[in-house]
Amino acid sequence: MSNSLSSGVQRTFLRYQHVLVFLAPLVFVAGVYGFAPAPADAGVGYWTEYWWLFIAFVVGATIVNTVGISGSALFVPFLIFVFPLVAYPLEPTTLVKIGLISESFGLSSSSLAFIQYGLVDRRLSLSLVLGGVPFVVGGALLSFVIPEPLFHALLGIALIAASYLLFRADLGHGEPTGSTEGEEVATDGGASRDLPNDANKLGPAGVETDDSGTVTRVDRDGDDYVYSRGGYLERFANYSVGGVFQGLAGFGIGELGIISMLRTEVPVRVAIGTNHIVVATTAVLASVVHVFGGGLVGGHAMDLTTTPWNMVVWTVPATTLGGQIAPYVSTALNTETIKAGVGGLFAIIAVALFAMAGGGL
Repeated sequence: MSNSLSSGVQRTFLRYQHVLVFLAPLVFVAGVYGFAPAPADAGVGYWTEYWWLFIAFVVGATIVNTVGISGSALFVPFLIFVFPLVAYPLEPTTLVKIGLISESFGLSSSSLAFIQYGLVDRRLSLSLVLGGVPFVVGGALLSFVIPEPLFHALLGIALIAASYLLFRADLGHGEPTGSTEGEEVATDGGASRDLPNDANKLGPAGVETDDSGTVTRVDRDGDDYVYSRGGYLERFANYSVGGVFQGLAGFGIGELGIISMLRTEVPVRVAIGTNHIVVATTAVLASVVHVFGGGLVGGHAMDLTTTPWNMVVWTVPATTLGGQIAPYVSTALNTETIKAGVGGLFAIIAVALFAMAGGGL
C-alpha cells in the first residue's frame, strides 16, 4: 500500500510539476518585494530597471538546460562582458549571488521537466552524484586558497579539450526509434505496443533492463532508447575532474560530465536529462560550501543587503521558464545540431574564461 501511495504521489507531483514550478518564482518575487532589504526609496522605476534581463536569461537558460550544463557557465560571462556595456560593472561577489540564485531555480525547473518527459536515468544520476560529491566539496574548499585567474584559465583549458572531444564523438548512437505513424503510444507499457513498464520509474517513461545490462527506455512521446550503463570508469574520471571545477568556479561538472556519457554511448537526450540531476545537486552543494565555508575560514561570504534585488526578480522567473522550455527544444533538435551547438558554446565560454584570467593576472 505504501509503495502504491508513493507512486501515486510521485505521478501527481510530476503531472502538475509545471504548476508548482511556475508558482515558485511568483512566491520568490512576492517575498523579495515584501521582505528583501531593498533601498528605502525603491519605487516602480527601481523594480523595472532591468526588465530586459528577463529576455537575456530566458534565452540563456534555454540554451544551457537544453545541453545539460551549468547556468553559471553562460550567465557569469554575460554579466562580466555584456551587462557592463548596458549598465555598470558588477563585483565578483554580486556575480556569484545572481548566478546562484538564478541557477537554482532554472536547474530545478529543468530537472523536473526532464524527469516528467522521461529522459532521466535515475541509476546513472545517483551513482554520478555520489561519486562527484567529495570532489565538489574539495574544489569549493580549494577556491579559498587558489587564485581566481588560475582556475578560470584551467577551466578554459578543460572546456577547449571538451569541445574537441565532443566534435570527435559519435552522437549518432542511441537515436530514438519513434513510433509507427498513426499508432497510439502508451509509455506505461500499454496494450498498443509491447513497451517496458517499470513500477519504480521516474516520470511516465517505461524502463526495462535485461540480464545483459541493456536498458530500453521509452519517453513521454513513445520514442525508444536502447543503451548500456557501462563505462563507469570513464564517467567517474570526467565527473571527478568536473566536480573539482564545479566547486572552484561554480560550473564544470556538467560541461565535462556530458562528454563522458556521450562517449560511453548513452543516448544524447538521456545523457542531457540525466546530467541535469547531477548539475543541479552539485550546484546546490557547491553553493552551500561557498556560503558557509568561506565564513568559517575567513573567505568570501554572501551579504544579502548588497544583492541587486531588482535584477533577480527578473532573472529567477526567466531561468524557470527557460528550464521548462529546454526539454522540448532538446527533443526537437537532431544530434548533429546539438553537437555543433554544445561544442561551439564550450569554445566561446573558454575564450571568455581566458579573457577573465588574463584580466586578473
